[in-house]
Amino acid sequence: MKDIYDQDQIWFQEIRKAVAVFARDFGFSRIDTPILEQHSLFVRAVGDQTDVVQKEMYAFVDQGGEHIAARPEATASIVRAYLEHGMLSKPQPVKLYYEGPMFRHERPQLGRYRQFFQFGFEALGDQHPVLDAEMILLGERLLASLGLKVVLQINSIGDENCRPQYTHILKSYFRTNKARLCADCQKRLLKNPLRVLDCKEPSCVGIAKDAPQTIDHLCTACKDHFVQVLEYLDELQIAYELNPRLVRGLDYYTKTVFEYWSDDERFRDKLALGGGGRYDRLAELLGGRTVPAVGMAPGFERIVLLLNELKTYEPKVYAPQVFVAPLGDQARKRALKVYDGLRAAGVRVAQNFSKDGLSSQLGMASKLQARFTLIIGQQEILDDTVMVRDMETSSQEVVDYGKIVGDIKKRLRKK
Repeated sequence: MKDIYDQDQIWFQEIRKAVAVFARDFGFSRIDTPILEQHSLFVRAVGDQTDVVQKEMYAFVDQGGEHIAARPEATASIVRAYLEHGMLSKPQPVKLYYEGPMFRHERPQLGRYRQFFQFGFEALGDQHPVLDAEMILLGERLLASLGLKVVLQINSIGDENCRPQYTHILKSYFRTNKARLCADCQKRLLKNPLRVLDCKEPSCVGIAKDAPQTIDHLCTACKDHFVQVLEYLDELQIAYELNPRLVRGLDYYTKTVFEYWSDDERFRDKLALGGGGRYDRLAELLGGRTVPAVGMAPGFERIVLLLNELKTYEPKVYAPQVFVAPLGDQARKRALKVYDGLRAAGVRVAQNFSKDGLSSQLGMASKLQARFTLIIGQQEILDDTVMVRDMETSSQEVVDYGKIVGDIKKRLRKK
């Protein structure tokens, strides 16, 4: 867990702004779900045999005896909200986005923390493969807008019609290598052998490399769906890599799954920026009717790590146009009113009213790259004026106090 401040906070704000812009452009509405949810929600949705539920979830029994969990991810909460609030009656698909903190008791490593921030997009209520492609496009373009080139890895893991047969074949393969699997994967083999494909232990990675591939065992419907997704990506000229071992870490996924990895050589095999996929049966797992859906969620911290390292993007830092510098207590009162008037008129204005000295305030105005500094001292109060200092030329001009807002707006238009 870590504090978000200084440069990292600037990056966080840039990401949030980009998310809001892309949400607007792609037609997504914001939703905020609770940080604390019923523990059973994630057991049913994510899967009781996943590492998230068994090892990583922060869960406790509250004072009222309820079993509560801090959300490890947001998709389950959004599907719950979709069902509870009757969004089935709305025009489909319902397109929602979110951002906020998630919690997992993971081993801290590169770009991964136990409290981490994600933003995500979810499209619920339609099974058309064009939505998969749209979701991938949205993520790729959003990351590109932040100066990040990514490698898209993609796979299809089938559905309830073809996955059982593939699971049986996969189980048979892993049984012949069971002694070489890690202890966790030997347990996974009994409940969900797809999880073995997702294991990061070197011995398991080596075995999984030669395992039967999901795309060779898809039913006709899943194969057609996947082919159409790839055709849309080809039309969009989005490059992709087929990764037969990509299954994602949550049990609710069906059909298309994908991840964004950094294109930089230093991070290409080490840092997934985010991922997603289709989850057509999740609503059923939560007690609702079938609601086909697709979503994706990148992580703030991983994006920030790359932005700090690669320096391929310059954040749009707020720069004041005017700095207000009062000299003394009486001047401070008038300066406060000038400050508020300029702010209300849409002028970007800064100040440090706790300071008295002119040199220190001019130094701050210069550091902030303000174009003008408004100086108000004892003489200006007596004369009912304001001294306007051009920070580029150091020239100064006296302006009537009552005309200062209009005067400044006129000067800003000229520059």
